[in-house]
Amino acid sequence: MVQATRHQRYMVARFFAVLLLLLVVWVPSVSAEYDLLQQAGRNSTLDALLQHAMRRQLISGAVVQVGNRHGVLYRSAVGRSGFAPDDPLLTVDSVFDVASLTKVYATTPAIVRLMDQGSLSLLDPLSRWFPEFKGSPVTVLHLLTHTSGLHDGLLDRAAPLESAIIRAAAQSGSSAPGTRFQYADINFILLGNLVRRITSMGLDQYCQEQFFQPLDMHLTGFNPQPGHNIAATLGGASGVLRGIVQDTNARLLGGVAGHAGLFSTADDLGRFSRMVLGGGMLDGKRVLSPQAVSQMIAPYYFRDGRIVRGLGWDRESPYSSAKGTLFSEASFGHTGYSGTSVWIDPDADLYVVLLTTRVNYTDRRSFNRMRSDVATLAAALFADHAQRYLVKLPQTPHP
Repeated sequence: MVQATRHQRYMVARFFAVLLLLLVVWVPSVSAEYDLLQQAGRNSTLDALLQHAMRRQLISGAVVQVGNRHGVLYRSAVGRSGFAPDDPLLTVDSVFDVASLTKVYATTPAIVRLMDQGSLSLLDPLSRWFPEFKGSPVTVLHLLTHTSGLHDGLLDRAAPLESAIIRAAAQSGSSAPGTRFQYADINFILLGNLVRRITSMGLDQYCQEQFFQPLDMHLTGFNPQPGHNIAATLGGASGVLRGIVQDTNARLLGGVAGHAGLFSTADDLGRFSRMVLGGGMLDGKRVLSPQAVSQMIAPYYFRDGRIVRGLGWDRESPYSSAKGTLFSEASFGHTGYSGTSVWIDPDADLYVVLLTTRVNYTDRRSFNRMRSDVATLAAALFADHAQRYLVKLPQTPHP
C-alpha cells in the first residue's frame, strides 16, 4: 500500500474541515440562503461564518483579513461597530481596541528591536533596570514567555505603575521563574515600562517611530483621536466604550501600557503581519532584522512540550483558539479579550486577522470555537493561493 504524502493528508484534512464548517454554518439556514451563498463563491463562506456568529449573538460585527507576504487575499466587514441597531456599520478600515494584541504588535517587537541593537538581552535580570527587583532571578525572557511566576491584580488608582512594580517585586521568589507557564498581564506591564527606562520614550512614541510610521500603519496607536469609525467595546461606567481602552489596568495607566491599549485596523495589522512573514521587511522598509524575527518566534517548550510559546507570541497553549486545525506547527499568533485575534503561518505563507465587536463574554467555548473556525476556513480556502488572488487595496487617507 502506498503511504499518503503529507500534502495529500493535508488536502484531505482541508476538504473535511471546509465541509464540516459549511455544515455548521448553513444547516440552520433556509435553502434560499444556501443557494445564495453557493453562488457568491468561496470568499463569502468566511462572511457566512461570521454572520452565523452574529445570529448566535456572540458578536455584533467583525472585520476579517487574510493575506500572505505579497499582499491581501481577502478582506471583509460585516455587522455594526456597536451594540445598538442604529450604530454605524463596520468598514474594512474600522478601528478596534485590539486588547492583548498590544503584547505582540507593540511591546514584543519593541523589546526585540532593543535586543537587536544590543540594549538588552533575554537573560538580563530585571533588577538591571528595576531596583525593586534587587536579588530577584526574574529575567527579560521570563517576562516574554510568561514564566516569571508573577500574578495579576488591580492596580492602585493613585499610583498605578508604582503599585504594579512594588506588588510584582514583592511576589518575586514565590515560585521559581522559568519552571511554570502562567499567562499574566503584569509581565508586559513591566516590559512596556522597560522600553521607557531604556529609551526615555513612552511605548506609544517608540512604536510610532520604529514601526507604525515606517510601515504606513496610519490608524494604529494608543489613545486614538475621536472622529474615526471606532468599534465599541463593553465596559466602563457607561457600559460602552469607544476610543477608550477596555482593560481597566490599561485605563489606570493612561491608556498606554505594555499589555493592552493599542488600537488598530485589520489593514494595519495585516501590514505588520506581512512584515513578519517578510523577515522584518515590508515594501522595501526594514524595521527588524531577520535574526530578530527568528528570535521572536522561536519556540520555547513548557509542561513537557504541551505548551509552546515564542517571545510574546503564542504557538500552542490553552490560549491558542485562533490557530484552528490547519495551521502548521511553525505558526504563531495571539488573541485579545475584546474579541480580536491573529494567526500567522510562515510555512503556508499565510495570516488571518479577526477583529470583532464582541457581545458575549460568558460563553468562551463558543467564542473560541468561532475563532478556530475562522482560522481553519481561512487556511483551507487560501493557504496555497498565489499572487493572482491578491486584493488591490485603495490608499488609506491619513493626517
